[in-house]
Amino acid sequence: MFGPVTCIEDLRKRAEFRVPRMFYDYADSGSYTEGTYRDNTEAFSNIKIRQRVAVDIDNRSVKSTMIGRDISMPVALAPIGLCGMQHADGEIKAARAAEKFGIPFTLSTMSICSIEDVAQATKSPFWFQLYVMRDRGFTEDMIARAKAAGCDALVLTLDLQVLGQRHKDIRNGLSAPPKPTIKSILNLMTKPQWCMEMLGTKNRTFGNIVGHAPGVDNMTSLSEWTAKQFDPSLSWESIEWIKSKWDGKLILKGINDIEDAQIAAKTGADAITVSNHGGRQLDGAAASIDVLADIADAVGDKIEIHMDSGIRSGQDVFKALALGAKSTMIGRSFIYGLGAMGEQGVTKALEIIKDELDRTMGFAGETDINNVGRHNLLQGGKNYQKMA
Repeated sequence: MFGPVTCIEDLRKRAEFRVPRMFYDYADSGSYTEGTYRDNTEAFSNIKIRQRVAVDIDNRSVKSTMIGRDISMPVALAPIGLCGMQHADGEIKAARAAEKFGIPFTLSTMSICSIEDVAQATKSPFWFQLYVMRDRGFTEDMIARAKAAGCDALVLTLDLQVLGQRHKDIRNGLSAPPKPTIKSILNLMTKPQWCMEMLGTKNRTFGNIVGHAPGVDNMTSLSEWTAKQFDPSLSWESIEWIKSKWDGKLILKGINDIEDAQIAAKTGADAITVSNHGGRQLDGAAASIDVLADIADAVGDKIEIHMDSGIRSGQDVFKALALGAKSTMIGRSFIYGLGAMGEQGVTKALEIIKDELDRTMGFAGETDINNVGRHNLLQGGKNYQKMA
């Protein structure tokens, strides 16, 4: 049915075929009209790369660093909820793939496998993404658990004080595990491999919450708890409280505006991630790649800059670096691989992106990924650096 895997899109098609509809749609959708979700990827096509020739491009290297950590390429796996519903034990499999590849993996608060599950299954430290809840005692406990698990960075997501409305999730009746409706049962009947793999694991609900949050011991109590817990009062002052509980590296994720970037740079955090949550929150927000250069100009000398939202190739990574990001985070690109083929699929996604990044760097006349900059881009047929 499927030919060879040559790009991320090939993995997406396989994931759509294999993963139950409600979980595939959860990963591959945006809020409201999905305008920003689409714009995130389309905006990359407007950025053109300067092709250079007759340059010695032997001995190329895409090795870099993120917040002081050596990495095999400037890419980390972004925090994605419900990875364990894309593939049985999905977070563990993605973490193992990232560990073997030499890049960071970020575990979501809303993961299926718990912090402890992932820590037990891996050797390298991973990152933990934190949602701040109204129950600050629970939030503090999450931070303590991340410390105990040896996580070497905390990724604080700032753009989910309220949940964006995602029409597909509502129509699908999204839940983990899936609710036994006629629609979900009929769809699951077409996914026998997924069902058999899920029967073989104990991880089928939100492992970081069930059994840890007060009074949450089943899906009914979980739904009631999460509906009330995302904290709309989260503010810049909250970051000081979080820093008092966490003494490791801190990344602020969800910055998509120059003014917010300037405030974030003064918090003492180690990095910011320019991101609009993959188009899953504010529909109508700017594509993150479109605001990256201005943010880099404003704070790039004050704080390390990462970027996510819309990256589907190594060329996209190259363009983000050229516009001022130190590194990038990928979400859907690795989720498609996970849904399609588990750990092997995540590894394949990373291999594709690394190969595309390396080839693009060569065509641009560069041998060291850390030298990529605006001089490598064109805008309106002119040198992007001169236009800036």
